[in-house]
Amino acid sequence: MAGKPKQSNKKKGGKKKMGPEDVKKQIFSQILSVLLVFAIIIALFSINGDSKEDEKVSLSELAVAVSTDLVSNIEVDRSKLSITYTDGTEKTAKKELEASLTESLTNYGVTQEQLQAVDIKLVDPSGFVYFLERFMPFLFPLVLLGLIFYFFFRTTKGSGGGGAMQAFSFGQSRAKYIDPKDPKNRITFKDVAGAKEAKEELLEIVDFLKNPKKFHAIGAEIPKGVLMMGPPGTGKTLLARAVAGEAGVPFFSVSGSEFVEMFVGVGASRVRDLFKNAKKESPAIIFIDEIDAIGRTRGGGTGGGNDEREQTLNQILVEMDGFDKTEQVIVMAATNRPEILDPALLRPGRFDRRVTIDLPDVHDREAILNIHARKKPLSEEVDLEVVAKRTPGFSGADLYSLMNESAILAAREDRKKVSQYDMIRSIEKVMLGPERKSHIMNETEKKITAYHEVGHALMGSVLEHANPIHKVTVVARGRAAGYTLSIPDEDRKMRTKNDFLADIAMALGGYVTEQMIFGDVSTGPSNDLQVATRMARSMVTRYGMSPKVGVLAVEGQAAVTGGGMDGVPLSGEMQKNIDSEVKRIMDEAYKLTEKTLKKYEAALHGISHKLLEEETLEREEYEAQLKEYGVPLKNRAMQEPKGYAELSKKTTVKKTKKSVSKK
Repeated sequence: MAGKPKQSNKKKGGKKKMGPEDVKKQIFSQILSVLLVFAIIIALFSINGDSKEDEKVSLSELAVAVSTDLVSNIEVDRSKLSITYTDGTEKTAKKELEASLTESLTNYGVTQEQLQAVDIKLVDPSGFVYFLERFMPFLFPLVLLGLIFYFFFRTTKGSGGGGAMQAFSFGQSRAKYIDPKDPKNRITFKDVAGAKEAKEELLEIVDFLKNPKKFHAIGAEIPKGVLMMGPPGTGKTLLARAVAGEAGVPFFSVSGSEFVEMFVGVGASRVRDLFKNAKKESPAIIFIDEIDAIGRTRGGGTGGGNDEREQTLNQILVEMDGFDKTEQVIVMAATNRPEILDPALLRPGRFDRRVTIDLPDVHDREAILNIHARKKPLSEEVDLEVVAKRTPGFSGADLYSLMNESAILAAREDRKKVSQYDMIRSIEKVMLGPERKSHIMNETEKKITAYHEVGHALMGSVLEHANPIHKVTVVARGRAAGYTLSIPDEDRKMRTKNDFLADIAMALGGYVTEQMIFGDVSTGPSNDLQVATRMARSMVTRYGMSPKVGVLAVEGQAAVTGGGMDGVPLSGEMQKNIDSEVKRIMDEAYKLTEKTLKKYEAALHGISHKLLEEETLEREEYEAQLKEYGVPLKNRAMQEPKGYAELSKKTTVKKTKKSVSKK
């Protein structure tokens, strides 16, 4: 639910704490400063002390001038010659460093008498200037590299923080540091809706971090590790940040995959550095997201004890055991698959406090929607309670996406407020994907789709244990050419055998309808068959709902035992019994579906023709069609406000004629 935490701006005590980006910027600016200084030095040395530019002559011209007594004196500065003529003119020339001036002029035919008539002076360069000019081409690159490395090391060393040295050091922690005192990053329990039991469990951690002496005085020790378990998007990371925000302590966040590298030992080094930094900031919280990336049960891989992942896990186990009783560092971790974690992680003294975070119920969903609607202007007709009832099984992340999609739809259609119509469309967009308005079916495909979806809907309406039908449409959305929206009337944690049988029969409704009406089967029911077969196999192999196989769980999620995964192979006879039972369940569901649809064949034709005309039938319109054809509603009905279809579809359309009329 929460995005990536930003780097904190300050350390405890008000001292600024630099993040990796700040380190990189400072290093870059200092390298530029060094280059600028050296550029200035080079420019100064390249400037001639005399501002005026003299005329240059060649040695042959100089020799002719000396031979004709036109030169009064010559000043020799290594290879540079400053010549003063008898008329006061000054010129310059160049000579070879290997030969003296007299030797060079003699080679050009100048006699000794002519040379003696010229005043020749040798300039003795100072030791420092001579040294610079002589060795600068060799020293400059070395000095430049030395200064760059000096500033680089100094900046990295002085920046501090868990992730500050990641720009240079390969084996140090890459954890993100979050200061809860920063109002932009601080999250408290007020920002987390639902998860009441989880909050109560975590309040003990908050109390310990705030008042550790109260626990130590009575001899109590707070758990060192807290493992948060739950489906994706239920707010595990958000709750961990809320604990740090409530307690007002630093928060070090890192993903389990960030410890794993191609070099053995790097992950263990990063673990040591992470715990070292956290102890310096004590009291603090270390949060490891997706800990199953490094915490899987050992012994099942091919790497043995030298495997990088196992080395990292071993280091985490050692660090958690090495905590002093006075060190106020709590390790929090999150996972979607607690059953695959190593038993050493879950034993008392390590992650001995386990917090389960379930999907939110209807009241929690309404509270979550209210939080996400804080900064979104809503129309008067918006009823978040109704939206919460229509979103069973949605996680907190799904609800956030729903509210965000609603705002995007309103903005796209140039409206200033989010309407109920936007909410309803967003529910389907989150569940199934966006509408494919460009997907145009021919008349045959559209007719097959309409009959297919009405077959699903009829089975869902007449079966007692099926979920109520809220919408039937032939408008393509996501990968589906059409869909039937079936939502349970209430949140349920358990499902019965009759529930599974009803769902299987409903899933076969489209397949049976195509065979009945068209005498052929398309590729449309392929996903329905997969879902139905999967449910039937789960009934037989996981839930003990087959009298022939008996009360056995022969398949399912791997159970963690003392040494490894429970992967006992099945016998040939058991495999045969499982296959025969799955086929029996599917055949019985097929017969029930065929019998039911033949009984209500008139309704099947009539509602399909109505769907072809309207393209979409909301719940009230659909149930009116059922009553018209005498189809009894035997399933449980979800209570919705009267006129809900008009509220979600028609009333709002009038307010958005510009955008909706494009349909």
